[in-house]
Amino acid sequence: MTDPSPATLAADQLFRDQLVALIPSLRSFARGLCGWRDMADDLAQDAMVRGWAARASFTPGTNFRAWMFMILRNQFYTTIRKNKRMTSWDPEVAERVLVEAPSQQSAIHVADVARALQKLSAEQREVLLLVGANGVSYEEAADIIGCAIGTIKSRLARGRKALAVLIDGAPGDALFEEVA
Repeated sequence: MTDPSPATLAADQLFRDQLVALIPSLRSFARGLCGWRDMADDLAQDAMVRGWAARASFTPGTNFRAWMFMILRNQFYTTIRKNKRMTSWDPEVAERVLVEAPSQQSAIHVADVARALQKLSAEQREVLLLVGANGVSYEEAADIIGCAIGTIKSRLARGRKALAVLIDGAPGDALFEEVA
């Protein structure tokens, strides 16, 4: 086998640098999609491996961030489809058994938001995570998800409204009950 050319090595290095810079955003988006840190780390890693393997198909000068977010999103849905065939476990039971309640008030609020996000539809959740949490533009989000910008704006508005209702809720609507 021949040694790669200097141009190939430079392109690989640029690709690698972009990929490494995007790791925190990929992990954050994956965590928002699935809700579990371990699964999110696995999804982000799988997406990076797939992106690296397909680096020859990436067109330099196009939106690398959107390309990687699309790979991660597709990996998430592939994983969900595969997991439907596996035995599932009850995350609420596991949470009661394995997790100690946080002592800091801010950690409780973050957990409430994370739980509320999981109660939203997948479409609203992914738009909120892309645009709200990761700062992706409407245009990029539309490219990543594969829909019109108006659909992105609509899902974002409805998702924000639904999230506010879930978090603030009316008194007596115990969304997040204390576990004894």
